[in-house]
This record gives sequence, structure tokens and C-alpha cells, in this order.
Amino acid sequence: MQWVSQRQDHSAVLVRVRARWSAEECAANLCGRITGDVRTPPFILVVHASTGSKAQGFMIILGIGGIIGEAACAVLKDGTLLAAVEERKLSRNPHSGELPEQALAYCLKQAKAAPFEVDYLAMVRPLAAAPEAKLHLELRQRFPNCEVVMVDHHVAHAEAAYGVSPFEEATVLTLDRAGDFRCGARWHARGTQIRMERELYFPDSLGQLYGRVTELLGFEEEADEHKVQWLSASGDDRFTDLFLEIITAGRSDWPRIDRTFFDSDRMSQGAFSAKFYQRLGLEDGEPVPRELKAHVAAGVQNAVEQMVVRMAGKGGGCLCLGGGLGLNAMLVAALERCGNWKEVYVQPAAGNAGTAIGGAVYVWHTALGESQRVRMESLFLGPEYDAEEIKQVLENCKLRFRYQLTTDDLIDSAVTELGEHKIVAWMQGRMEFGPRALGNRSLLASPLDPYSTENLNAFVKHREAFRKFAASVPAELAGEYFEVGPNARNLATVGRVKAAHRKTFESAILGRDTVRVHTVREQDNPSYWRLLHAAGKKTGLPVLYNTSFNLFGDPLVCSPRDAVRSFYSSGVDSMFVGHFLLRK
Repeated sequence: MQWVSQRQDHSAVLVRVRARWSAEECAANLCGRITGDVRTPPFILVVHASTGSKAQGFMIILGIGGIIGEAACAVLKDGTLLAAVEERKLSRNPHSGELPEQALAYCLKQAKAAPFEVDYLAMVRPLAAAPEAKLHLELRQRFPNCEVVMVDHHVAHAEAAYGVSPFEEATVLTLDRAGDFRCGARWHARGTQIRMERELYFPDSLGQLYGRVTELLGFEEEADEHKVQWLSASGDDRFTDLFLEIITAGRSDWPRIDRTFFDSDRMSQGAFSAKFYQRLGLEDGEPVPRELKAHVAAGVQNAVEQMVVRMAGKGGGCLCLGGGLGLNAMLVAALERCGNWKEVYVQPAAGNAGTAIGGAVYVWHTALGESQRVRMESLFLGPEYDAEEIKQVLENCKLRFRYQLTTDDLIDSAVTELGEHKIVAWMQGRMEFGPRALGNRSLLASPLDPYSTENLNAFVKHREAFRKFAASVPAELAGEYFEVGPNARNLATVGRVKAAHRKTFESAILGRDTVRVHTVREQDNPSYWRLLHAAGKKTGLPVLYNTSFNLFGDPLVCSPRDAVRSFYSSGVDSMFVGHFLLRK
């Protein structure tokens, strides 16, 4: 049964009743006098409430986003976000353009619902190459009682950013590479309504420019943009004006990309033109030398930050940020520090995967007109595994393990391992949604180990030295060591280490004093919060270095089997999966 609407005098409610109930069962279950058509399911009935009774039911909304890349699914039940997960983390080898089958199955399981019980399915554009009508028919067959709602890409980004934010009114800025041809938009949101104020179309795309520079510097476009961000921290501003010139051709105060800096006949190195290379002081097509790479990265990072601050305006109230550029933590920090906004909130899963949440929220607020706000209490929205499931995997792999009987034993053992300067894999509870590890699928090390960063980069992650690790700290103690904004709760911004502690966190510092900070609240992650406090009690420093538990470009580990595979393919010393401890 699905509650649809209710009269102001509470005398009747409009209900969709599922085919499994007969007319007699409807009357018995709804405790009221029924009018309406009960011949053809799904029935739409008016239920006139009896004295002291109220029609009850549930509303299941699925959201699917990122079909052509980063496919994900999310589910709302009566306006509560129950689950969200990326297909790649479950299948480990998804196919672009296909429905996220395993993610769909997981979300239905979390909602305790069968396909015929789904009321609405939000599909976020762009979709696969196949016509939308064909996909629509397939979805109607699989979810026979649901209504399929197509949601524009940047509408979903905006809903994902504002719809789950703590604000009642805000400016919303959505920015990505291309989206559905629109690559940016500014919105005004109030209550549950979002209205577009201005939009930006491809190819005047900040995301594409950033991607071009990513390729120019020898990285992979649409995959390694985060590397350019971190590399930029050690560069200067010598090329900032060049990139501002590229971005602001003409008189517009929004991006208007100067195409003379690109050569459409070139297929590599970002397709920059001879004019661009000349401005860098290089021969046409010459690879950017190593000594200039950080400065080029800093140039595009600084220019994008300045332009985005301009695009957001000077509202003075609250700002929400969504879309792929929202994953740029240094950009988020620039918005937090610019002084134009009282509060800034970024959707932590700001990329295409996050549109699954945005699509579902759009249906709840806009298509159904519900006034109850959707809250995203945490990003721990993925699968979790009980002790029996973990034990079965470990025994099937014929591994030796030690079971920690209590949570205190678990915490004490982990602190001991970290105190011996070991790299520890930590897999607990539900998996995080989005690209960042927040203490449930993490690799941990002690900042007091002088070789921790070097060992993590060289022997575990096998990545560049300029990519530093986050510092996790209990939220209530963060101010003692760092200056950081509220988005550090989701590792979505960067902070500054205070002068008195720069030596302690030297190996995690980007540039002069920038550091990735993860503030941990007890209500968000009780076990990880306890671990940090226990480490502080033993060593005097309640901070641990945290990076994602994954290897070689894989997504975060999801299952115990994923964890075992990564553990024995790396230089990680110890692993805690639930209450099970494994050592090498």
C-alpha cells in the first residue's frame, strides 16, 4: 500500500493499493469505508478514515544515476535514505551503459521490498546509447507497479547537493565536465523547491579544461584529476593569469573558453595549440618538463577556484556545491574561506554516482510534493557483513586469524598494532558511498611513525609521493591541531595544520601548511572514534593517517573477500575485518 495524499481535514487519504490485496482485504486492512475503482490493479482508492484510525503504508523510490559511468543506485523509503552504492564496488567489473544490477538488488534488499513494490524509479540522464523508450519499457516490465521519472543530469546534481543539506534556503552551484550538454548551473533553493537562475553549456566547461591539463601533465583524463589537485599544492602562481585568460574570453563573468588555445586536430596531451605552448615557454608539442608540472597544475587550480568563487556570487547566506568539480577538496576550501558565504555544504559523493541520490530526492520533493526533507545522516550506506559471513570467507581461504571477543579487545589490539608502526587495514560496518574512505574501509598508520607516509606510498599504494594521506581526528579535538571547515566530516575539504604541530604532521602536509583533515564524530562512526581516542590515550596523539583500502585503481574494498585479496597483494601488515585480526 502506498500513501499518496491526505485531505486537510484528515477525513480521507488517497492510497494506491497493491494487486496482492482483494477489495475485501483492502477494507479490512485500511479500517475504513472505500470508494474508488477496485477492479484493475494497482487500485487507486479514497479511504475515508474511521474514528481513531489512520491509513498507513510505505513509499519506495529508487534512484539510478551514472549509467554511462559511475553507475549507482539509491533507495528512499518513506523519505528516508536507506542505502546507496556504486555498481563498481559490488561487481568489481561493471559495463558502461548497463543498469547497475547488483546495486539495484542491494537497495531492494535494504528496503525489504520486491520489484513490484517499487513506486517510483528515477532515471538520471544521460543514459546509454539505446533509445530512452526501450529502457523505459524494460524498467516497466521489471518494476510493474512503478512510475519511471526521467531526471535531467544537473537537476539531479542540484537535488543531491541541496536536497540532503541542512539548509532551508541556499544558492546551489553544480559544475561538471559535460553532464547532459549542460556543464554548469546556478540555482536558488528554498524549502523543497529549486529554481535555476543561470546555466553554462559545453564546451565552456571548467571540468573539461581541468581534464585537458590532467592529460597534458601525463595523467589519465576523467580519472586522475585528483592528482593534478594535489600536485598543484607545491606549485606557484606563474601560470594563473594564463589560465584565467583561457577561461574568461570575452566580457562574460562566467566561463567562456578561448578556443584559440586548443588545436582540434590534435588527439593527445590535452589538444593544446602552439599558442598555449608558447605561453608556457615551450616548443610546440613539447612535453611539460618535470620542474614545470606543479606550476602548471597550480595555474589551472588557482584559475578554476577564482572563477568558481565568482560564479557562486556573493549571496551571504548558504551555498551548496554539486557535480564532479565538487570532488575538488581544495576548491571547496576556497569557497569556505572566500568570505562570501555563511555556510558551505558540498555533496561528498558529488560525481555522477551521487545523482542516484539526487534523482530519488527529486521524485520525493518535486514529483510528489513532499515537504519532509531527506537527510543523509552519514555516508555509511553500503553493505556490511556479520561475523559468520566473514568467518566463512577466512576459513574458505584457509587463513589463520584471531577473533577479538569484545569491542574493547578489538580497539586495544588495533592500537597495539599501530603503536608498533604497522600499516593496518580496517574494515568495519557498512561501506562508504562515494570515493573516500571515512574509517570503515581504511588503511591506517600512526603519524608518529616517521616512515608511515613513505611506506604507504611505496609499498602499499604504489603512487606518487605528492599524494598525501588524510589525518583523522575526533571532531571535538580537531581545533587543537588544525584549522578546517565543516566539510572535513566527509573529507570533502582541506585544512591547515597549526604551527605548533607542523613538525608532527610534516609527512602529510601539502605545500606550506595544507593538510587533508577528516573530522570524526562519535555519532557518525563510534568504533573509529573510539579507536582515535584510544590511540591518543596511549600515545598522546589522537590522530591517525587514513587512506582508502584499495589497490591499483580498484574501488574501495566491499566484501571480506575483496579485503583478503587486497591484504595479501600489498605491503599491509595487519588487517581487522570485523572482530577478526589477521597478521602476516
